[in-house]
Amino acid sequence: MNGNETMEQWIQELLRNDNGVEKMTEKQAKILQSAIEVFAEKGFAGSSTSEIAQRAGVAEGTIFRHYKTKKDLLLSIVAPAMTKLIAPFVLRGFNSVLDADYESYEGVIRAMIENRIEFITKHRNILRILMQEIPFHPELQEHFQRDVLAKVLTRLQKLVTQFQAKGQMVDLPSMTVVRLSISTIMGYVAVRTFYGERKDAVWDDAREREETIAFIMRGLGISK
Repeated sequence: MNGNETMEQWIQELLRNDNGVEKMTEKQAKILQSAIEVFAEKGFAGSSTSEIAQRAGVAEGTIFRHYKTKKDLLLSIVAPAMTKLIAPFVLRGFNSVLDADYESYEGVIRAMIENRIEFITKHRNILRILMQEIPFHPELQEHFQRDVLAKVLTRLQKLVTQFQAKGQMVDLPSMTVVRLSISTIMGYVAVRTFYGERKDAVWDDAREREETIAFIMRGLGISK
């Protein structure tokens, strides 16, 4: 799937209401797509509605007929993205990871890393907006915690508990194990995505991945 197809997929999903009936006008769709591009490139604070309007080919006043403020425009993109897209995509991707039968926790870590790299590669713009804006907007934090984080953490906790019951993992609170694992994995994936893929980057991805896995395993007191 190339970038244009991915963006089109996001736009079409965001345009639909719960009954699957498109409810936005063509101008709204253009505004939405332009806002995603500009927010991803410049961040919310560095973006302007005039630039979004220019890129969408509409008058700036048209934006304010549909969205009262720039913040409303941001929320109209990110909140539905998390509720309808991010959460289902994350859980759908994790289902194949978490429902598989692993002999060791190392297998889980490897599967999670591969799954997240694929996910971020396909949905880079929306995810860049989420990473940039969630820390600064309480409304987005609430959506993220309810629609994404809580569901993912619950699934991972159950998996960790199963390994602990078999005596294959250090006796720590399951949430602590999940938190340490996710933070390390996402740190690797984020640096790989926004630095390691640069042409001028000095980055040995195979080694970085193996060291990340070894770091998690050693930290949890599990021998590879």
